[in-house]
Amino acid sequence: MFTLGPLAFTSGWLLLGLIALPVLWILLRAVPPAPIRRRFPGVALLLGLADAESQSDRTPWWLLLLRLAAVAAVIIGFAGPILNPQPARPGTGPLLIIADGTWADARDWEARTDRMSALLDEAARAGRTAAIVTLTAPPIDGPNFQPAAAVSQQLPNITPAAWEPKPDAVADFAGTLTGSFETFWLSDGLARDSRAALLTALEARGTVTIFQTPRSTVALRPPRFEDGAIALSGVRTPSGPELTVPVQAIGLDPAGAERVLAAVDMTFDAGNNTAEVTLSLPPELRNRVSRFAVAGVRSAGAVTLTDDALRRREVALISGGGEAEGLNLLSPLYYLREALSPTADLIDGTLADVLQANPDVVILADVANLAGTEEELLLEWVENGGLLLRFAGPRLAASDVGRTSEDPLLPIRLRAGGRSVGGALSWGEPKSLAPFQENSPFFGLQIPEDVTVTSQVVAQPDPALADRSIAQLADGTPLVTRKIVGEGQIVLMHVTANAEWSTLPLSGLFVQMLERLAISARVSTPELADLDGTVWLPQSQMDAFGRMNDARTQAGVAGAVIAQGTAGPDLPPGLYADDDARIAVNVVGPDTVLSTAQWPAGTPVEGLEVRAETPLQGWLLAAALLMLMLDVIASLAVGGRLRGPRADIAAVMLLALWIGVTPKTGAAQDTDNFAIQATSNVVLGYVTTGDAQIDDVSEAGLRGLSETLFRRTSIEPAAPMAVDLERDELAFFPFLYWPVVPGAPLPSRDAYAKLNRYLRSGGMILFDTRDADTARFGSASPEGRQLQVIARSLDIPPLEPIPEDHVLTRAFYLLQDFPGRTDSRDVWVEAAPPDAELADGMPFRNLNDGVTPVVIGGNDWARAWAVDARGSKMFPVGRGQAGEIQREYAYRFGVNLIMHVLTGNYKSDQVHVPNLLERLGQ
Repeated sequence: MFTLGPLAFTSGWLLLGLIALPVLWILLRAVPPAPIRRRFPGVALLLGLADAESQSDRTPWWLLLLRLAAVAAVIIGFAGPILNPQPARPGTGPLLIIADGTWADARDWEARTDRMSALLDEAARAGRTAAIVTLTAPPIDGPNFQPAAAVSQQLPNITPAAWEPKPDAVADFAGTLTGSFETFWLSDGLARDSRAALLTALEARGTVTIFQTPRSTVALRPPRFEDGAIALSGVRTPSGPELTVPVQAIGLDPAGAERVLAAVDMTFDAGNNTAEVTLSLPPELRNRVSRFAVAGVRSAGAVTLTDDALRRREVALISGGGEAEGLNLLSPLYYLREALSPTADLIDGTLADVLQANPDVVILADVANLAGTEEELLLEWVENGGLLLRFAGPRLAASDVGRTSEDPLLPIRLRAGGRSVGGALSWGEPKSLAPFQENSPFFGLQIPEDVTVTSQVVAQPDPALADRSIAQLADGTPLVTRKIVGEGQIVLMHVTANAEWSTLPLSGLFVQMLERLAISARVSTPELADLDGTVWLPQSQMDAFGRMNDARTQAGVAGAVIAQGTAGPDLPPGLYADDDARIAVNVVGPDTVLSTAQWPAGTPVEGLEVRAETPLQGWLLAAALLMLMLDVIASLAVGGRLRGPRADIAAVMLLALWIGVTPKTGAAQDTDNFAIQATSNVVLGYVTTGDAQIDDVSEAGLRGLSETLFRRTSIEPAAPMAVDLERDELAFFPFLYWPVVPGAPLPSRDAYAKLNRYLRSGGMILFDTRDADTARFGSASPEGRQLQVIARSLDIPPLEPIPEDHVLTRAFYLLQDFPGRTDSRDVWVEAAPPDAELADGMPFRNLNDGVTPVVIGGNDWARAWAVDARGSKMFPVGRGQAGEIQREYAYRFGVNLIMHVLTGNYKSDQVHVPNLLERLGQ
């Protein structure tokens, strides 16, 4: 191959023909030959006459240039020009393509897939075998080398995982390598200790080439609470110039729709690979946040999930004198309820009862004495991480609790009596609050001028009093004290919870102080000892692209695995719950540091970018043909012969050229016509396979089913339509028939995305393997193997053979067999919910109102339904009358299918029970 800059020529020797162009110029200049000049006196008689035909004595230069350009285009075209040619890589034998396949790959996974596709195409042209391995899911038995063309078919099913490779699994995979092969390793760019051993094992088997780009990878660490605000931390690699990324807080709005609730910019300073930013949200809004994400980045590492740390706290309220002792405004718990109800779940009951609910906070309003067992239970609860918030009052002031010695449920010792206006320690006038110190959880809160204190319980002077005081009056008297006990804390407000001793409960400062204390009561990450023996059920799981998927049908995860907190195949990142708690498992941990992968000096490292090869031969030959046609018209015009019929022919040729070079604008019109045709009536669609004979059978089968629906039901379908998965919109069709053809090309990524949207939005696909179910959906037939390959990238729910009480057995006809041209009982549909049970008075289970998104079988229904344009049956079914009965049941199954997809599970309603029982009895 001859290369010239960005151009290459498959037959470069043909370019030598360009040398002949100067000679051709001279020859063309001599055609037509110059006229010989002769003096003839009689020419004077011709003066004044017009010559109807004229001929140039010399070919115009522009016409010569047009002809030379046409010849040059032909020569260059046959030389096989290619734009952006890819250099041929020397290599023989098997080819192993390794991809890290992590969340860091997700951001540009399409480029990585294109790179793998280019490598496989090159290997296929060379007749090599190949294998693809992702280190997040390495094969146990080592790479399985197959023809490169077959491996290319698997590319749509290869996706990254939302975790990093496990060192043990990578080491085991390195131990399975045998033989000689060439390796191309697509690195995600992140440093890992497990790379070195695998690289050594691969280099022992052949040459290794690394593909890695110097892109920036950004990830979010789990959020944490600091001083009443959400602290967000991010990491990146490599560290470089200043970088600002937008971070979004995402959650449900009051209407239940997911949306961006808040946003903040996070800035990485130049040369730093970490950044932090704080986000202050109202409690009502913070409770709704489900995750934080870097805007515009498709990666699980750029998403961090939140759990109970941002959810509503459970707060138990207990009053010393109960709530029936006076008006609401005098109740010790009234102001507490008003302040906490918007942001917390309140629990009422006795102390022993509420402790069994394991609340986050217990508030004792003027409770002085506790029973022995209650005191022990409460202290144990505090030591395990609870927050005990106590308020003073007349009962606590009059008791002997904490006078002679420090009470275990009080942060400090108390003086006898109290302090009030007019008493022995009269203040003269109410006292205001002093500004909060930096070590106080209330630091930064603004103190209103109208907040004053008239009475309080007074702390006994003690060496630890200064450290335990977190709020003071203007004269230095402690107002709020706190003591750490085990994993929890005890806080005492030295005033009442109502407005009897101070105006604090009447102000907004009271709500803010309670909110700060509730945040400080956040439960720490559970330890292994707390989770051992428990099972956590996944609620939602995150894929490598940062998308959340419902996981409530997945199996539970042991608490010991949750405690480790490392995402992996056994613990995908997501949200896990038990009876009363939720834990978020994120890709990036609080101490995660990212660094760029470094490779040995002798290992070649290339970029991922690959430009597509563009053959130019067709364009150049078409341009040459165009110029030659223009040359014909120009020659006629120069010779004066472009008149009469010749002018009409030239006009037609110019019009044809104009139409040929004018950009086509009919694609949009075709799309509109397709949409109108598909939505004007109920239309059944069939997926085109590329095999014209099978597509014709599919069309004939749906034509017969449509005519049957028209005659027997209120449905009046239009003619069936062919559906191209790559080009056509699927949402127009309630039903698609897909005959499985071995070796047919797999849908692209975009087509799979459309198919999954179609299945989730209520559409139905009937997969027909046409093999009489001999494979039983395994690998015993080519159709079964092809179906397995197709289904890998589809969002298909768990399946089961059609149960006897499924709605398909009674949607229109009562059926228990579903034959087509062949008769196999096993037809598979979406599995019923595990808790579906027989309802009272109903002969079938009380199922939901959904429609099974897929029906899978092998009975070749299209051939049983097929009719030609005159309505005649096209294919025999069975033998004699028995065969026609089988065909009738095939039509009935088709009617039930369409009725089911259009009406759902309405036949499960109890209103149909009498009629169904009567028909079943017949």
